[in-house]
Amino acid sequence: MDFVDIVNYVFVAIVIGIILAWAFLLKSMANSFNKTPSLDKFSSTTHKMPMVSVILPARNEEGFIEKCLDSLLKQDYENYEIIAIDDSSEDGTGKIISEYAKKNPRIVHVSARPKPDGWMGKNWACMEGYKKTQGELLLFTDSDTTHSRNVISLAVSHLLSAELDALTVIPKMNCLDRWTKITLPVLSTFLHTRFSALRVNDPTKKTGYFFGSFFIIRKSVYEKVGMHEGVKSEIIEDGALGKKVKESGFKLRMVRGDHLVDAVWARDWPTLWHALKRLMIPLYLQNGKAAIGVFFAVLFLLFMPYVFLAYSALLLQYSSSFAILFASSAVSAGLLYTAGLYDARELKIPAKYAMCGPLGSLVIVAGFLAGLAHAKSNRSVSWRGRQYHMRDHVQNSISV
Repeated sequence: MDFVDIVNYVFVAIVIGIILAWAFLLKSMANSFNKTPSLDKFSSTTHKMPMVSVILPARNEEGFIEKCLDSLLKQDYENYEIIAIDDSSEDGTGKIISEYAKKNPRIVHVSARPKPDGWMGKNWACMEGYKKTQGELLLFTDSDTTHSRNVISLAVSHLLSAELDALTVIPKMNCLDRWTKITLPVLSTFLHTRFSALRVNDPTKKTGYFFGSFFIIRKSVYEKVGMHEGVKSEIIEDGALGKKVKESGFKLRMVRGDHLVDAVWARDWPTLWHALKRLMIPLYLQNGKAAIGVFFAVLFLLFMPYVFLAYSALLLQYSSSFAILFASSAVSAGLLYTAGLYDARELKIPAKYAMCGPLGSLVIVAGFLAGLAHAKSNRSVSWRGRQYHMRDHVQNSISV
């Protein structure tokens, strides 16, 4: 056995590990899709109709906010208000909110004060909106989200009937450009393990998570966990807040609502690229070794099966070790494709985009690597027209 054969068998061992990992991921995906409860399927009980304050932060959202406000104004729930916060927008967002508020008494127009140091923009806007709320329940949503007519009624009834403290809804993820359609089916496969509803809904697990596009929470619970002030420096604030709710011992449930709530994950290539980077930057600044470990896990799970497959296919005729590597790599790549196609079907994304899996994997790996490099250089992060020095934010978060 020569050196090349030894190297190939090491690669085979790595690929076998990848195959086992994808077998587990596929099983987790199937369980998540099939066993996650739905927003509109629960045992309803008689309950009050408490006032709901919808908190809607918006920054530079003139292309989306009208559809969101229209969908909220058409709700069949009667006892609610809409707190629409203009977060120092540089476009016509503030004017649109103002015009809607003049015509619709349900809408309370809030102009957020300048963001203090140490705060992420959306977190500050949510706090500014919270101060104007009158409701017993708080419903947080995003301005690029649209809602079915009965979604507030269902959310309130589900929350109260199940005696929950908070409820978050998995929306339908709308992809507006081809890069997002190619990338999302690959990326979201990990959500079914790390942030699976089955883990969130299991009281014995520590996993907690909110989808920023839709979560409803009792006002008293929101105040007890520190509100958005408690996660003021978090760039992924919805996940951090959901984690605090779960860790504080409150009852949280995640449900499917992809037939009731539509949200936009990324709008174009720059937004997608920045979104991938911002997943890694805070993780690296909090725990560099963990972030590097996550990067290599993603690299080997999402991209290396294609590299091993191409490498062994080119040299297939030279020795049996190449044939064994080719066969195992083909299995791992096949599992990766299966996961992407399965996820694309659930996300209502055409299969042709999932067939571009290697390209989607490359984009994700490159985005994560760029995020690590960005964090190491300590350059500011651009998000929604603002610049953030993340090292300062992480230090503030640790000191709180």
